[in-house]
Amino acid sequence: MLAAPALALLAAPAQAEAPKKPPVYKNCAAMNAAHPHGVARYGSIDKVRGKTKPVTKFKVMTAVYLANTHLDRDKDGVACEKR
Repeated sequence: MLAAPALALLAAPAQAEAPKKPPVYKNCAAMNAAHPHGVARYGSIDKVRGKTKPVTKFKVMTAVYLANTHLDRDKDGVACEKR
């Protein structure tokens, strides 16, 4: 009699946890409170001060960047970088 409940547990699909969605920030002040130098997508080049350089001081957080592209005003792949 114990076999039937055990089979029912095995047949039930496992509940997978939904992936955590990245936060969406209202403005750069809110993002900089959590990420002081801003966030970047992987492979981005920063255009701060007229120089192009690989992103090194920013957190490479592609998912957070993609959720907040509205905060990347110069479209260089870095959102809310400090000037």
